Amino acid sequence: MKKKITFLGYTSRQTKLIKFLRSKNNLVKTLGNKSLNKEIIENSDLILSFGYRKIIKSNHLKLSKRPILNLHISYLPYNRGSHPNYWSFADNTPKGVTIHEIDRKIDMGYVVFRKKIFFKKKKNLTFLETHKILIRQIEKLFIEKYNKIISGKYSKKKINSRGTYHRSTELPKDIKKWNINIYDYFK
Repeated sequence: MKKKITFLGYTSRQTKLIKFLRSKNNLVKTLGNKSLNKEIIENSDLILSFGYRKIIKSNHLKLSKRPILNLHISYLPYNRGSHPNYWSFADNTPKGVTIHEIDRKIDMGYVVFRKKIFFKKKKNLTFLETHKILIRQIEKLFIEKYNKIISGKYSKKKINSRGTYHRSTELPKDIKKWNINIYDYFK
């Protein structure tokens, strides 16, 4: 059955999920980082956020036919907020990917699916490389769980731990490019 899906954040150049969703005969509207509005929400069967840079307003969350899902490249509740890949190394917290329902609090909604990711300790491992791995892993998780996600027939779990949270302004000023060797950086 065709679903009307609104995809927030990344473009089809940045993720293969838009093409995947269309291959399943869904009508996919991409917004990039444009703001949601009442008309878009009311005309969507499902709204997905992946790499979206805006906070979705509470009144918009209430208008949605079903919870808006966020694809986050961290193992929630760790590394909520901005630059989760960087902070997983800086704070030495679990690394991974999570699909969760968006609520009023940043990255605190019910967890739908999540997976821990373990990186081999390589001398030349960079933030850019780990970021690409996390993107591939969340895409893979989404594709594996597509039928449950699209039907809304998944179990969800409230994570009671507050984990960790960082704002975009907290990223150290010396991080200008992501192609930095992780282990050299933290020496």
